[in-house]
Amino acid sequence: MRHHPSVILFIVALFAAPGALAAERLKPKDIETAQFMADSPSRAMTAKLQILLDQARFSPGVIDGHMGENVELAIAAYRAAHGLGEDSKVDEATWNSLSENYNGPVLKEYKITKDDVDGPFTKKIPASLEEQAKLKRLSYTGPRELLAEKFHMDEDFLEELNPGARFDKAGTTITVAAVGEENLRDPPKVSRVEIDKARKQLRVYAEDQTLFAVYPATIGSESRPAPSGEFKVEEVVKHPNYTYNPDYEFKGVEAKKPFTIAPGPNNPVGSIWIQVAEDGYGIHGTPEPSKIGKTFSHGCVRLTNWDAEELARLVKKGTPVIFLDPPGGEPARSAAGGRP
Repeated sequence: MRHHPSVILFIVALFAAPGALAAERLKPKDIETAQFMADSPSRAMTAKLQILLDQARFSPGVIDGHMGENVELAIAAYRAAHGLGEDSKVDEATWNSLSENYNGPVLKEYKITKDDVDGPFTKKIPASLEEQAKLKRLSYTGPRELLAEKFHMDEDFLEELNPGARFDKAGTTITVAAVGEENLRDPPKVSRVEIDKARKQLRVYAEDQTLFAVYPATIGSESRPAPSGEFKVEEVVKHPNYTYNPDYEFKGVEAKKPFTIAPGPNNPVGSIWIQVAEDGYGIHGTPEPSKIGKTFSHGCVRLTNWDAEELARLVKKGTPVIFLDPPGGEPARSAAGGRP
C-alpha cells in the first residue's frame, strides 16, 4: 500500500514537532493540583492518589501514575478501614478523606547528596542466581535506581518528573514523591501481623487493634504455597545474604550444592529478611518492586524493599504473624524459598 506524499509529510512533521509528545509527560504541578475525577481518572490524579495512599500507610506498591491491582487493593483496604465501603471504588468521599486526613504536599524537592551518587554500585545484575553468587555485592545499579526506591517510585516515573536531570550529580535538585521515613514517626506497638493470601496483602495492627499499615505482597506459589496458622517473628536481618538450597530445585538453577549470594538491595531477598519459622520461611524485600503482587515468589512473603524496611522497624522478636487462608482454601505447609 502506497501513501500519498502529503500524508507522509504530515506524519513526519507530527513526530518531529517540538513538544508533540510533551502533552503526554506528567509535570509536577499537574500532580500537585490534580482534582477528583469520577469517570476517567487522569494520570495526574492517579499519581496523587498513589502518593496519598502511601502517606496513609496503605501502600500502593510502586508509584508510577498508573492504576493497577495493587492500587485498587490499597483503596479497598483504606475504604474498609475508614467505613467508606468494601470495594475499590475511588469516589469523592474516599478522595476527600485521603486529602483531608493527610493534608500536605504530595511532591517535594530533594537535593541529591554525595552519598546518593558515590555508591558502591553494581553496574549489571545477572539474571542467573549462580552468576549472582560470583558478585561481591548486589548493590543498586546506579543513583537513579537508588533514588527511585528511596522515594517509592518507578525509575521511569522519576525520570518523567525530572526530564534531563543528572541523577549522578550531587547537588542536583529533583522533584520526588513526598514519602519516606518521615512518614513513620512515633510508630505504635504492634499487636500482630496478618498475611491475607486472598487479598495479597500484609496488614499490621497496633496494640489497640486498629489497622496501622497495609502492604501489597507476593505470597508463596502453587508449587510452594505459604504456610497457614500463627507464627512469631524470630529474627530481623538487615542487608541479608541469600543461601540457595538445591532441594528447592528452582527452574533454571543447575547447582547441586548450596551457594550463597552476597547482600544488597538487588539480592533475591532484597534489603530485609524477617524470619518467621524455623524452616527458613520469611518476609523479605525484592530486587523487582514493580512485580510485587503480579508474579509468584519462591514460597516466602515478598514486599517492596521500602515496605519491608518499614515493617522491620515496626516488628520485633516474638511479634505474632498470622497467615490467613482464602475462604474455603486448604491449609498447606511447604518448604521456604530461601534464607539468609
